[in-house]
Amino acid sequence: MDTQLVYLRNNVKVEPLINNWYAWHHIIPPVLTGFNVVGRYIPIMESYINDPETHAKAVKDPAFKGGPFIDLEGNCAEEVSALLERTKELSRPLFDFVAAIRALDKLLRRKATGYAMESLYREIPAELKGYVELYYDRHHRPDFRFYEALIYNSPYYIESFQCVTLSLIEKDADRPFIFSTPRLSNPDTLELKLPFRATALDELFKMKRTPQTFDYIKEQLGITPEQEPLFKSLFTTKEPATYDKYNGDSIRIRYFGHACILIETKEHSILLDPVLSYTYESDISRYTYDDLPDEIDYVLITHGHHDHILMETMLQIRHKTKNIIVGKNIDGALQDPSLKLMLRHLGFKNIIELTDLEQVVSDSGIVITGVPFIGEHHDLHINSKLGYHIRLGEYTLLAVADACNQSPELYEQLHHFTGDVDVLFMGMECDGSPASWVYGPVFTEKQEREKDFSRRGRGSNYNEGIEMVHRFNFKEVYVYAMGEEPWVQHILDVHYTEHSNPIIQSNMLIEKCKEEGRIAARLFAEKELFSSKALYA
Repeated sequence: MDTQLVYLRNNVKVEPLINNWYAWHHIIPPVLTGFNVVGRYIPIMESYINDPETHAKAVKDPAFKGGPFIDLEGNCAEEVSALLERTKELSRPLFDFVAAIRALDKLLRRKATGYAMESLYREIPAELKGYVELYYDRHHRPDFRFYEALIYNSPYYIESFQCVTLSLIEKDADRPFIFSTPRLSNPDTLELKLPFRATALDELFKMKRTPQTFDYIKEQLGITPEQEPLFKSLFTTKEPATYDKYNGDSIRIRYFGHACILIETKEHSILLDPVLSYTYESDISRYTYDDLPDEIDYVLITHGHHDHILMETMLQIRHKTKNIIVGKNIDGALQDPSLKLMLRHLGFKNIIELTDLEQVVSDSGIVITGVPFIGEHHDLHINSKLGYHIRLGEYTLLAVADACNQSPELYEQLHHFTGDVDVLFMGMECDGSPASWVYGPVFTEKQEREKDFSRRGRGSNYNEGIEMVHRFNFKEVYVYAMGEEPWVQHILDVHYTEHSNPIIQSNMLIEKCKEEGRIAARLFAEKELFSSKALYA
């Protein structure tokens, strides 16, 4: 038996997949999986098979960034065709589920005319019976809601679709965009046929810092003799760099890129919207997984978009996360699946749901308050989104992610609750994608282009941002990089120039804040901040 201790290399790229597609928040919950398979992935694959050359040209054209084009080396029509046929064969329950929902929509529009719905329960499609409740809203319009917890125990949650791939990443690679490009078999990529909830994955990711024998982890993950040589290349005997634990008397804040910040005292840590880079040689200095503490007291998720709750990161920090805080969804709403239910079925523990102004108070006096969040969600009725007001002693911080200050009166009311706040973290992606970009597959009817593009998933512009700054009298104002870091290109596929509106608007905000004597910056890649107030006497 080999007793030598080894570590998982800190440049092992992890991609959680569902039937060869990158696992993001809208294909994991079973109420949404089928809609994205039917309405997003199958059309993309069919289009690619019919014309691979058009896709190859489109992915090189900046005008089509983030579009429905497959980005693969060479002509892979044969492999994509095989994936399409396998998808159609294995996804039959999902097709039936989507067809049943569409049939129920039509049934309610035709027959639910304001009279009692009791008789309509007999006409619900068989695939949905026992999983839905019919109701009228207060305008007497018919609709239905899911018993979402039951759907996770139905044939529509196909856990066998889940797997995790491992490979080495050496640079800020141009990874294909996750919405439009499937991950095909690759000789340099190891595939672990495990559900995301598998505790063996925790054992693997612990080895970034705590060594084990190769035989131990090989047995935990069920590695076959054929996989062993590639699997062995993912480990090293070299001890990783020691984590720089904060032991000061105030508060240290580290910016990890995009919307991810780590707040540390010498006793506690809070991580917001974790999206992290791996460790490798680069001209761009950044914090990585190596810079996380061994235990994270609270992970805060502002909303369920793929750049704020990235499963690639979440699975790797699950073993060190003590509590996760999320916004409570609209119970049973198709467009707003439960973050709590999803995370629970992915093996996470101690998930705390908050609604507006609800609080989590730690024994040491940390107070985390959920605050209202308007914007970014295309005017859809979605509740699972929160900003966070964080109080550590006398120091206060407001992280509002992609909130859009469309209703200044909201923050006027909120200011009565919070008072002035020391520091603001916010995004200013003030253009945003049209409603159909993320939510198109779940719409019952295709929206007119002009209306679709009017409902942007945007954050605040200059006028909205500066009003928020003045309202809370922030001493420090920090704008997220909004997808400019190279290690998030595969999840956002945005490319700004100095002429891009979000850059222009955020520059205006930062310049105005500086004129007014505030500390202000648009962040990029890495930043370390310290509070001016001592937390400990």
